[in-house]
Amino acid sequence: MIATAHSIIRNAPAPFDGEIALDYEGRLLRRKRLACAGGDFMVDLPEVTSLDDGDAFELSDGRQIVVRAAPEPVLIIRGNLPRLAWHIGNRHTPCRIEADRLIIRQDHVLEAMLRQLGADLCRKDLPFRPEGGAYGHGRTFGHDHGSHHGHHHGAGEHVHAHSHAHAHAHAHAEAHDHA
Repeated sequence: MIATAHSIIRNAPAPFDGEIALDYEGRLLRRKRLACAGGDFMVDLPEVTSLDDGDAFELSDGRQIVVRAAPEPVLIIRGNLPRLAWHIGNRHTPCRIEADRLIIRQDHVLEAMLRQLGADLCRKDLPFRPEGGAYGHGRTFGHDHGSHHGHHHGAGEHVHAHSHAHAHAHAHAEAHDHA
């Protein structure tokens, strides 16, 4: 019988019984069969969940499989970072914010916009770990305005996976290439 993960451990402490590398999209899941060197397992979480690098699946057979952010195509952005970050955020684009650069997933439309804004861009393959939402870890949509404020999951604390999602009713204007 295949082992199943019904919960995750946030920022799990080592040792681990295996690891699985997932890209940004792959780290958003609820129910899926995954394979790693230690064997296949089934993920069956209560809700769609955003996993972070270092979280671990707690399997029904007692094993812990740590999640690693897989390298994927990203844009390294340098320039007037506050201005560039504003334009990226205005498009609800996940972004990693560092002292001397911004990192987003490769997107030709955003790349063209950022070039027009004077950004210095470099394409790379790196693990993509964007900033979490304002109310904790997870996706930039990862919060609600209810009772989760102040709720903290410490290192190694077992939690049942949950998302703090709410719907956005924003109109997204996307630039399209017109030849």
